[in-house]
Amino acid sequence: MMEYYLKLKALLAESNLHERIKALFKDPNALTLFRIIATPLIVLLMLAPNRLASFLAAIIFSAAAITDYFDGYLARRYKLVSNLGKIMDPVADKLLVSSTLIMMTSVGWIPAWVVCIIVGRELAVTGLRNIIAENKLDVSASNLGKYKTGFQIAAIIPLLIHYSYFGIDFHVIGMFFFWGALIYTLWSGVDYFFRFRSLLHT
Repeated sequence: MMEYYLKLKALLAESNLHERIKALFKDPNALTLFRIIATPLIVLLMLAPNRLASFLAAIIFSAAAITDYFDGYLARRYKLVSNLGKIMDPVADKLLVSSTLIMMTSVGWIPAWVVCIIVGRELAVTGLRNIIAENKLDVSASNLGKYKTGFQIAAIIPLLIHYSYFGIDFHVIGMFFFWGALIYTLWSGVDYFFRFRSLLHT
């Protein structure tokens, strides 16, 4: 952890404010923190959704989803991988997605039973990943898991927009990807437990 902060301090030790701001955005933990901060903002906007609130929520979610890629990329490129990042990155992802889905359920935009399956799968796999990590095995996401995440993001953004613009029904588009996300959620979850089933008997 100390080595991480020494590297970050070196990045921040630039000569001017512009470079310091750039260096701050090279910190993968700052991007992870942004996803955590974005979650309550989306929740607040979805308490009384309308065209403006839902559109802003979609923009915030989109920006947060983009940081999910860049924080891992920056951590590898600048060798800023930390135990905090390893723990908080998946937590931030699940917090963002689960909270957004729950809020859309609360306003009746998506079926609650599907959200229960998605959130339940995430909790179950998180528990399994902890067991895998304790056994010092690879806990990186499988291709199915990546497809699951992609479909979830592709579903949530148009579902948050919800309303029709320029004759495009974004809710219908979102529901198409939402059902795909459900399929990959179940498929990847079963695959995860099947591949590491031996650990469940130890």
